[in-house]
Amino acid sequence: MPGLIRLTLTATWRALAWTAGTALQTSTQALTRTMNGEPPVVIVRDIAGELRGALAGVLGMTGAGDGAGGGGGAPAGRPYHPARGAPTLAELREMGAALLARSADVNAAGEDAGHPAYARILSELTPDEARILRLMYRSGPQPTLNVRTYRPLGIGSELVAEGLNMIGENAGLRRMDRIQSYLTNLNRQGLIDFSRESVDDPGRYQLIEAQPDVAAARASAGHAPRIVYRSIRLTTFGRDFCHDCLLAAEPNGQAPS
Repeated sequence: MPGLIRLTLTATWRALAWTAGTALQTSTQALTRTMNGEPPVVIVRDIAGELRGALAGVLGMTGAGDGAGGGGGAPAGRPYHPARGAPTLAELREMGAALLARSADVNAAGEDAGHPAYARILSELTPDEARILRLMYRSGPQPTLNVRTYRPLGIGSELVAEGLNMIGENAGLRRMDRIQSYLTNLNRQGLIDFSRESVDDPGRYQLIEAQPDVAAARASAGHAPRIVYRSIRLTTFGRDFCHDCLLAAEPNGQAPS
């Protein structure tokens, strides 16, 4: 009985000390992730899982829920999340084996479920980036252009400005100054591609060429600057993501080409 009392008091004291030290850190993390645009349901789910695991560690509880690495690795079978740390090699192998086992089950449910990466991608997109995807899904590839200095045969030509476009204006972005960061993130997620091909209608580039930033780039390029037409397109994965997560199917059931 005295040993049980000591164990109870020790666990209670450690839990109280941990709670006081963690409350501020948790609230700060939640506020930061909310300001970054992450969905509240994702934030609450992740923090709840982290708190359960951390409290179990404080109370000296171990079991199947602990990571195989014992040092903050993600529990076996759970998806990777930066706050939980990367899975160990043994956990990755176990996850791979479980995936292959499910692939061999012809009666496995969930064939109509979305791609498992969709939830993570949604948590890493801003509202402005969703507007860009909506524009590209409904309107197709968007024209962009590069401005280069003129050199005979293009030898020694220097890039003055790259990726000039009117995607921000056409998509109705709130933060026009972040357009390049948005496009970089969408490309990182595998949703869009910076193509070397031009769009079908050359007239769409004329409106871009009339913009002040293009005029300034041409002036910086010197005599007879060279204009190179490019485009930004949704990848096949990006079209599927938009169809499943952001927008209903177009009236004809097909995404724009």
